[in-house]
Amino acid sequence: MTSMDMAIFDHVESNVRGYCRSWPTVFDTASGAWLHDESGRDYLDFFAGAGALNYGHNNPVLKRSLLEYLSGDGITHGLDMSTVAKRELLETLQRTVLMPRGLDYKVQFPGPTGANAVEAALKLARKVTGRTDILNFTNAFHGMTLGALAVTGNAGKRAGAGVPLSHSAAMPYDGYLDDSDGLEWMERALDDTSSGVDLPAAVIVETVQGEGGVNVARPEWLRRLSELCAARGILLIVDDVQMGCGRTGPFFSFESAGITPDIVTLSKSIGGYGLPMALVLMRPELDQWAPGEHNGTFRGNNPAFVTANTALQHYWSDSGLETATLVKGEQVQRALSGLSAVHSGLSTRGRGLVQGLVFDDASSAGKVSRVAFDHGLLVETSGPQDEVVKLLPPLTITADELDHGLEILAAAVDVVCEGK
Repeated sequence: MTSMDMAIFDHVESNVRGYCRSWPTVFDTASGAWLHDESGRDYLDFFAGAGALNYGHNNPVLKRSLLEYLSGDGITHGLDMSTVAKRELLETLQRTVLMPRGLDYKVQFPGPTGANAVEAALKLARKVTGRTDILNFTNAFHGMTLGALAVTGNAGKRAGAGVPLSHSAAMPYDGYLDDSDGLEWMERALDDTSSGVDLPAAVIVETVQGEGGVNVARPEWLRRLSELCAARGILLIVDDVQMGCGRTGPFFSFESAGITPDIVTLSKSIGGYGLPMALVLMRPELDQWAPGEHNGTFRGNNPAFVTANTALQHYWSDSGLETATLVKGEQVQRALSGLSAVHSGLSTRGRGLVQGLVFDDASSAGKVSRVAFDHGLLVETSGPQDEVVKLLPPLTITADELDHGLEILAAAVDVVCEGK
């Protein structure tokens, strides 16, 4: 690839672009777990659109339904009008996801991004309770809009707001404190009228903090948090934008803890094909919106409704994908544990097919990611100092493809840790 091939991006596109700096090539086509650049080089994808492609690139089952819908002149833009595509999605969501799990939720279609879903959830919690503050957690990430940034932990991302971020307070996430699970402090602060912590409208939490460094909350911690909130009339919001749709095994990441959040946010892979779409799920009595009170021009992305419907029908009518994801997660965990046993300064953590390789030397993670790219593997970093190599492959990846990628990763770790 010549310098001229890349010149248009440098000359015309904003400096805000990010991922392309880590992976300096021009991608052209993609299929399954693979991307191909315009020079014909293949890259195995352990990134999956930051979790938006749980079913892989150009999934043939989803593609077929999308092409049939478009060829039949199906509605593409519908705002919040009633359409056949929306009706079929709602019916399938209720039949395959909500009812089997005993979940009674109303479904809201906000704008098609995770941040918009979070904004809607925060607004709704404040409207319902009449309270203003939201509690979030250390290392949390909930999006780049102002409300979502206010409940995000990362200082660099928060600084981009350019204005004070208020009406929120951060509590210690599970594992953040060495001598406490953090909920003891939270409970005391909420019950002490001199703590300076006002009773909040809601608590927002990720069961696994992806951008925060693949930090995993224990089921018992999540249960205690749920009980703590319920006892005080605080709404519990689970942000399942990245960890939902099967990423941790079950469809919802909170299922293994046995809790029922008051509000759930979904985006990324809920659209199935990588098409923009988001949902807010809420207990029926919380659905106190006035018509149009939270709206948006692209809250009716009907092609995404079609692929979402197909994905739910094809992958969530039985437990096959969940079981396969858990098995593949164990496969990844074994490989990462083997690396941490060989190299000092490494540890692992994760659930299902979100796994992290944690480096004591924070700079090593970025080096591993760059070496892996040079050898045909896309893998990103996360954590406060980008100290975690974060594995987020498509759930549909094969065991052989997974092994191939893990071999590339292991070789990259050897290069960085041993200077090979």
